[in-house]
Amino acid sequence: WFPVGSRSVPAGGPQQGLGRGAGLVPLKPGRSLMDWIRLTKSGKDLTGLKGRLIEVTEDELSKHNKKEDCWICIRGFVYNVTPYMEYHPGGEDELMKAAGTDGTDLFDQVHRWVNYESMLKECLVGRMAVKPIAAPKGSVHFLFYSYDWFQTDSLITIVIYTKQKDMNAELVIVDCQDKRLRGEIIIDDHSYLVEVDLDHAVSEDVAVNIAEKVGKVEIVLNKKDNIHWKMLGQPLEGHNTFIKRTDRGLFYRKCKLVSKTEVTHDTKLFCLMLPKGTLLHVPTGQHVYLKQIIAGTEVVKPYTPVLPSLPLDFQESPHQDGVHIYLMIKIYSHGLFTQALDHLQIGDYISVSNPEGNFKKSQVQTSEDLLLLAGGTGFTPMVKLLNFALTEVSCLRTVKLIFFNKTEDDILWRNQLEQLALKDERFEVQFILSQPSEDWVGKQGKISSSLLSEFVKRSRRDSKALICICGPTPFTEQGVQYLKDLGYSQEEIHAFTA
Repeated sequence: WFPVGSRSVPAGGPQQGLGRGAGLVPLKPGRSLMDWIRLTKSGKDLTGLKGRLIEVTEDELSKHNKKEDCWICIRGFVYNVTPYMEYHPGGEDELMKAAGTDGTDLFDQVHRWVNYESMLKECLVGRMAVKPIAAPKGSVHFLFYSYDWFQTDSLITIVIYTKQKDMNAELVIVDCQDKRLRGEIIIDDHSYLVEVDLDHAVSEDVAVNIAEKVGKVEIVLNKKDNIHWKMLGQPLEGHNTFIKRTDRGLFYRKCKLVSKTEVTHDTKLFCLMLPKGTLLHVPTGQHVYLKQIIAGTEVVKPYTPVLPSLPLDFQESPHQDGVHIYLMIKIYSHGLFTQALDHLQIGDYISVSNPEGNFKKSQVQTSEDLLLLAGGTGFTPMVKLLNFALTEVSCLRTVKLIFFNKTEDDILWRNQLEQLALKDERFEVQFILSQPSEDWVGKQGKISSSLLSEFVKRSRRDSKALICICGPTPFTEQGVQYLKDLGYSQEEIHAFTA
C-alpha cells in the first residue's frame, strides 16, 4: 500500500512491490521514493492545513474521497495522501480503495510492515475524533499461557508453560539487550510475549531449553552480580499477553554485516550476525524485514534468508546456527534500498525483524511431488525448501526446480544446482531463459501455460503434489492462474508473497 524503495521488484523471496494481488505501475519521471522524501523535506504544506492538526469526524473523513482530495485513516490517524498519489508504486487506484474511510484493515492485508508514520508524517491531518473502546482486535481475554521465574546465586530462569505439544526452537525468539528481556513464543497466528525491564544486569549469554513433549520453555540468564533479585523486573507494554501476531507489531534488532560476496554480476550474498543476546531461527519458507534510515526516512523491505550454499552431503547445515542470517539480494542500479545495502561496509549494522510468513513445513511432509517455480531472485525461498525436502522428507518421490531467468549470467548458483541434481536422483533442475544467447541449447521463453504443461507433471496420475512459486508479482500471478488452468487445486499451490 505504501511500498517503499524503487519500483523494480527487488531481490528476496516475497514480492517486494505492493504485495498480494497488486502490480507495480510505471511512475512518471521525478516520482521516485527519493523524490518523495525530498518533497516531504521541502517545507511545502502537504496537508493543506498550514501545519495545524485537527480532530477528524467520520463525516468529515468521508467527504475527502476523491483523487484530488483524498484522506485516509490508519490506526486512528488521518493522512492527506493526495500529494502522494503520483509517487505510489501501486498506482492511484490502490490508494483510492480506502479514500475517505478507515483503511487499516486494507493496509494490514497488504503492507503492515511499511513504516507509514515515517513515510507520511508530513501528510498527517490529525486524529480521528471518536476512538472505539472495544478490546484490541484479536486479543484473547483469558490467557492459555503463563510464566514463572526462579533464581540461584548466578542464574535467572524464566519458565513459560505453553501446553503446546510440538514446541521447538523455531517457535521461540529471545532478545536480551541492555537489561531488556523480550521472549516471544509463536503459536500459529498468535504469540505469547514476556517483556520486562530486568531488575539487574545480566550477561549477553542467553540459553533456551525446550521440553518439546510438554511445551515448557526455559529462558536462562546469567546474573552479572551475585545479588538476590526481589523481582524479575518492570513489565513493558505487551508483557504477558497472548494476541494475534498481526496485532503485535514487528520487533527489530540491529545485526552486524560480517561478509558480502558476489553471486552473479548483480546479486550478492550478505551474511548478518545476530546480537549476542538474541536467539532466533528463521523457519523454512519465512522472510524477515530489513530496515534502514535513508535520507532521514525509515525504509523497510522483505527478504527471504537462504543458506550460505546448497549442502551436497545432506547433513544439517552448521550455518543454521541461530547466529547468522544469509540473504541473497539483487542490487538494482536505481534501487534506493539495495544501493544503500550495497554501500554498507563490513562491521556496519542493519535492523532485522522477527520472521514472518504463512508457509508450513507440513505441506511438504505430506507431498509426494514437490515442484518449485522461481523467477530470478524468487529463487531465495526455494533454497531452504530444497535443503529441507531432500534431507528430511523421505516420502517425496520427485523434487523439481523450474528456474526462469533472462540470461545465463543471471542464473543464481547454477553449478550448485547442477551438482545437486547429479547427487540426488529425486532432484531435477530446468533452466528457462527469456533472452538467451545464440549458443544457449536449453529451453527458452517466459512462464506460459504450454511451458508449464511440459514440465509441471505428477510422478503418478494421483500423486499428491505441492507447487511453490515465487518471482516478480506478474510472474507469480500468471503462474498461479496457469497452474489452476492445468487442473491443480488452490491447496496444491503456495505462492510466496509478502
